[in-house]
Amino acid sequence: MTTTASASRIDVRAIAPRDRHPLIFQMFRSLGTSGTMEIVNDHDPKRLYYQLQAEQSGQFAWDYLERGPEVWRVRITKFAGGHSNGPCCGACSGA
Repeated sequence: MTTTASASRIDVRAIAPRDRHPLIFQMFRSLGTSGTMEIVNDHDPKRLYYQLQAEQSGQFAWDYLERGPEVWRVRITKFAGGHSNGPCCGACSGA
């Protein structure tokens, strides 16, 4: 199995687990506003979701494209600033 990485898609199944999150975060940071990336994994990447939520709260949308049992695909969309489809934190008074 080969690793596929591009500006919009990364198949992390052949990447060492310790290297996956740093690579994904690097790709996320390089996305422009409204940019999307797709992650392909061999398990549900919910730990990645929780880490993104802790570090990039309100700056992304997480959409499952495929939910196992052997392959999980997730699309992550980056938002400008700190707003998403979720509730506003109130810091900007809704601006």
